[in-house]
Amino acid sequence: MSTLLTSVMNMKSPNIVILGDFMLDESVFGDAERMSPDAPVPVLEVKKTESLAGGSGNVARCVSAMGGNVTCIGVIGDDTEGHTLKALLEEDGINAEHLIECQDRPTTVKRSLVGLAQHRHPQKMFRLDRETKEPISIDIEEKILSALHECLQAADVVCIEDYGKGVLTASCCKGVIEHCREAGVQVIVDPANIDDYSIYAGATAITPNRTEAERATGTRLHDDEPIAGAVELANRMCKDLNLHAAIVTLDKHGAVVKERERDAKHIPTSVRTVYDVTGAGDMVLAAIAMGLASGMNWIESVTFANVAAGLEVENFGATPIPIAQIKLAIIEASEEGRSKVRSSELLDIELKAMKQSDKRIVLTNGCFDVIHAGHVSYLREAAKLGDVLVVGVNSDAQVKSQKGENRPVYSLEERMEILAELQCVSLVTSFEEPTAEALIKLVRPDLYVKGGDYAREEINEFELLTSLGIEVAVLSHRPGRSSTQVTAQLRGEE
Repeated sequence: MSTLLTSVMNMKSPNIVILGDFMLDESVFGDAERMSPDAPVPVLEVKKTESLAGGSGNVARCVSAMGGNVTCIGVIGDDTEGHTLKALLEEDGINAEHLIECQDRPTTVKRSLVGLAQHRHPQKMFRLDRETKEPISIDIEEKILSALHECLQAADVVCIEDYGKGVLTASCCKGVIEHCREAGVQVIVDPANIDDYSIYAGATAITPNRTEAERATGTRLHDDEPIAGAVELANRMCKDLNLHAAIVTLDKHGAVVKERERDAKHIPTSVRTVYDVTGAGDMVLAAIAMGLASGMNWIESVTFANVAAGLEVENFGATPIPIAQIKLAIIEASEEGRSKVRSSELLDIELKAMKQSDKRIVLTNGCFDVIHAGHVSYLREAAKLGDVLVVGVNSDAQVKSQKGENRPVYSLEERMEILAELQCVSLVTSFEEPTAEALIKLVRPDLYVKGGDYAREEINEFELLTSLGIEVAVLSHRPGRSSTQVTAQLRGEE
């Protein structure tokens, strides 16, 4: 099993503090299929509106979707939008009690007009922003640092998400970084698009994208050698800012990771269909924080973040990706994922992700020793009843106890390999128990299937299936030879 896959399977539910610029993202959706008769502008026929936590709030949502415990520290207005933002975060199970409400500072609001044209894909037509970039007062800064001090005792990682809205002033950043260093807590910065990164000096790591790194260093990368250029920028930032690590993200070219006293390393990205890059940077910060807090090293954490961000850009808008989907993508890209044979641990992860995508799971089980046409017909019919067919295979010991001392003819590994080659079979796993009850509890299928030589009430696991609300189907019996008949004939017993 790959190191990354092992690390991902052992991920924890760490405590992550998100400190930065919190915003309310409002989207107005509608049809945009005609032009205004009195002006050369498209008309949006409003169908629905949607409000989401944006900015640092989106980082918090991403961490929460990956299983982290999140505490937010920042500033919102004492207004309707601020109250809405706080409520949205709390609905996602995020601690928003340290969002400071200011009467003289409105909540930052980003309102997007989103139209569906004839192609039916949502496209942003226009955006309206309400914000202030005035630096926060000393009083508010002290409240932020006081809240951070209160949260640091339980924190595994602190994330600074800077959108340049006036909250993260030079003195505030300095105070946050000093507090984190004194507490021995890693602090990771997603910087604002500014010329001077000295305000982040002493942080554990910084995660600018290519454009931000170019602006901060005053050096433009050559398009024909972006990776080599990014290595140079990462080296410079790591040294000049006294960082442990600098990560420069490069869109389709992946990312470059520079750790102190280690050579920079390029992390390639997974090939994905890019639909909307909104929120990709937020996802990178969230995933790196989750990785580090779960014990991954920097290379593993950034690789994990690349996978997560790749999934995010396939969706419209800022869309947090559940941890199960990220794990599934990592499994599919791993050596283990190239086969259909699964351990119970990997099977559990995959099925959770599939269920989140509303896949209908079908489960069947058996010995499958000396596979014949009847088996193939049965499995093909079972596969038609859902989206994913999982086949559980009895261990060699159980086959022997059921079929006799001369069985199985083929070992467990051979039987699973043969089943995995059948197109109708999605995943194959094994079980040691005399019945399939443990397997059923693991898979929790939508449908459990047995062959026609069983009556529903004769199924050993029928009571369990009924109690779990799992549908049961008994397929029509196909006359023909059984495995026992085949083996008997081969031995000259018939």
